[in-house]
Amino acid sequence: MTRHPTDILDAARRLFLASDVAKRYGIKDVVFRPVAAGQWRALIDAGQVDVAWGGGPTLFDGLYKDGYLLPLEGDEVKAALAQIPKTIAGMPMMRVGPDGKVYWVAWAVSSFGITINKKVLEKVGLPEPKTWADLASLEYGRGVLMGYPATGLANLPASTSNTRIAEIILQAYGWEEGWRVITLTAANGRIFGGSEPVRDAVITGEIGAGWTIDFYGYTAQLQNPDTKYITPPDTSVNGDPIAVVRGTKCREAAEAFVAWVITEGQKIVFDPKINRMPVNPNAFNTPEGQKRPDLKAVYDYMLNLKTIEFNDTLALMVENVVMYYFEAAVTDNADVLQRVWMKLVKAYLDGKIDRATAEALAKRLGEPVTFTDPETGQSVKLTLEYAMKINDELRRSAFRDRMRAAWREAARKKYQAVEAEIP
Repeated sequence: MTRHPTDILDAARRLFLASDVAKRYGIKDVVFRPVAAGQWRALIDAGQVDVAWGGGPTLFDGLYKDGYLLPLEGDEVKAALAQIPKTIAGMPMMRVGPDGKVYWVAWAVSSFGITINKKVLEKVGLPEPKTWADLASLEYGRGVLMGYPATGLANLPASTSNTRIAEIILQAYGWEEGWRVITLTAANGRIFGGSEPVRDAVITGEIGAGWTIDFYGYTAQLQNPDTKYITPPDTSVNGDPIAVVRGTKCREAAEAFVAWVITEGQKIVFDPKINRMPVNPNAFNTPEGQKRPDLKAVYDYMLNLKTIEFNDTLALMVENVVMYYFEAAVTDNADVLQRVWMKLVKAYLDGKIDRATAEALAKRLGEPVTFTDPETGQSVKLTLEYAMKINDELRRSAFRDRMRAAWREAARKKYQAVEAEIP
């Protein structure tokens, strides 16, 4: 039972069935069932599953708490577990119960970060970003003035990975400051119709830095050596789990598969079509791993990185607002936002306004809007509490359209008001 795409599953099946492990346990086939997470419990209850693989720690922690996972106890799997770091970037790579037993283990490490084109940034004279906030800085505005969009991100309703990055930023910086970082990142560059075009724009040198999920960054590094994937400290890193489920009729074979996935099977992550980060450091000693010093450099950096502890529950409570507010306030007003931002950056660089004034105007440009609530006619600010209150309502298209229109108009007026104050 899995959430993985077919490229990972096909490679795993081919290599595992040819392995000594499969021969030793008499395993003739592996049947993968890529089903939605909501169906997993029913399949386990029906006794139709041996292993759960992929889908993130939140999903697996829920299964563990509800008693759906068995501890990994065989000698072979215990020897494999000993090779896996307990934490990477401060986040657990295995779930250990109060009984001291391991109930799930990560097979790969996932992160969200920034993919940069070093040549473009050098050409424009911009430093490599270290944090999300660097992409929203006045310094990065220099690129826009020179005719180079320094940054890139996707229109959020068109990208689950970029929506997750926006949610990470809002949790890392707080609601108000987070929106400043998100909005001014868009002001410093281009908004694309999806996450793949963001990655491709970095590869081709159309932009200097873009929001990407990790494996898009690793793909960029393969295609253009001038690119580099950066994991900022204010991001979220997690292990992608694999576990044996209760009710399995072949526990020993299931544990052997888990052991293979986190040891010999780690080499599948180096397939150019898969491009994931292995959890086992020994994977880099294989012939396949030795060809990927780019991944090894990121792995070594992440080992001791301290990142944020992401709250999935909170993210879901505002996810619709995050997507549709961004589209209305930022994407639909990109022309005005970028025009005002260029004027502000130029006034600062020309010495017409000092740093404190420029930062104050930038803060106003990026903060969530105060708008007329189309339902009540009252003037309200888009606070975190208000976002949580209306989030589910945004599933209704009529309500969503009215709210987006209100946000679009309020944001445009705000940008124009800031513009009027720039000399």
